Amino acid sequence: MRLLLDAQFSGRVVGRHLRSQGHDVVALNEHREFEGIDDAEVLTLATEDGRLLVTHNVHDFPDILREWAEAGHEHAGCVIVVGIGLDQFGLLIRSIEAAIERVPRQEDWLNRSMHVGRSAAIPSNK
Repeated sequence: MRLLLDAQFSGRVVGRHLRSQGHDVVALNEHREFEGIDDAEVLTLATEDGRLLVTHNVHDFPDILREWAEAGHEHAGCVIVVGIGLDQFGLLIRSIEAAIERVPRQEDWLNRSMHVGRSAAIPSNK
C-alpha cells in the first residue's frame, strides 16, 4: 500500500514499521520541505502521488473531505486515527494496519475515508 503519514506521525517509528511490512511510506515529518504545509495541501500531495493519507487530525480533515466531495474533487483515500495518543505507537500501527486489512486494494480507497481507533487496534477473539 502507498501511504502518506501526516506530520503528527513518527516516520522513525510508525513509518519504519509499516515499511518493514512492505508498504511504500512517505512520512511528512521526515521531509523538511513539507514542514508547515496546510491540511488541504497534504491531501493534494497524497492524491497527486496516489497515496492513502493517514492523519490524526480529526478536527480538520472531515471538513476538508466533505468540501472536496461537494466540489467533485477526487482523493486517494484517507484514514483518520482517533482516540489514540501519538506516543502510543503500537496502537497507532495496529489501527492503521486494521484499516488496510479492511480495504487491502489501493484502488478501492479512491474517495473513501475511514475513522479508526482503539477498537480497530485491539484484536477480537473471533
